Amino acid sequence: MPLSEAAVFSDSVCVLQLTDSHLFADAQQRLLGIDTLASLNAVIDLALQECPQIDLVLATGDIAQDAVTASYQRFADAVTRIPRACHWIPGNHDDAALMAELGREQGLSRSWVDLGAWRIVLLDSSVPGKVSGWLADDQLARLDEALASAGQRHILVCLHHHPVPIGSDWMEPLGLGNADQLFARLDADQRVRAILWGHIHQQLEQTRGHMQLLASPSTCVQFAVASSDFATDNQPPGYRWLRLYDDGRLETRVSRLAPGQFLPEAGASGY
Repeated sequence: MPLSEAAVFSDSVCVLQLTDSHLFADAQQRLLGIDTLASLNAVIDLALQECPQIDLVLATGDIAQDAVTASYQRFADAVTRIPRACHWIPGNHDDAALMAELGREQGLSRSWVDLGAWRIVLLDSSVPGKVSGWLADDQLARLDEALASAGQRHILVCLHHHPVPIGSDWMEPLGLGNADQLFARLDADQRVRAILWGHIHQQLEQTRGHMQLLASPSTCVQFAVASSDFATDNQPPGYRWLRLYDDGRLETRVSRLAPGQFLPEAGASGY
């Protein structure tokens, strides 16, 4: 669903989320039959067409499938078509250290960013060699510092792994292992308006007290909702936009490519 056609909003900012692009260094490689760079570019085209105002791009992990410099550079080159800053966080397929190094050079890595009346906190939930996530002590300290210094700003917290059950048996053990430590901080802070993540390759909207819980489609392969075992879905790739208002309200929608585009190969049992 596209954003409002109004070209300028004086009381809010617009954030674009791109997640789980799974790019390869080799342009001939495919993920379950999908050309992931082509699907990413198609999603960016759609966002540029639908969103007249974009103030920031958030890339919430699994930027690369093979976690090498050339793949990350492909992503960085692709998002330069959006004339705004982009910040990224790693996912379980990524090399967090390499992303941090490249991100310092290109301005992609930040602990948090202040935008309008909001603070957007960027947490690394990846664990080397594991699919599941965990917020290490340094990440919890980053969150504590971000909260302590945010003043009266409204807060959006971003990570890769899902911190709540999503109704999919095979993905439940692959979420955030210490979500209790995250929520011990966020449940008590009324400034926190939303938590945003990727990883699950599907759309999800829930509420928890004063917070919205949001997950978004991949820019390539989609996972079936409420599946007991690994299963892909024939919904097309997409993105999420979030309009963050000065008074703390948040408006958000997911938008997808037209049906039938970038379908995964049949019978996939994993990736």
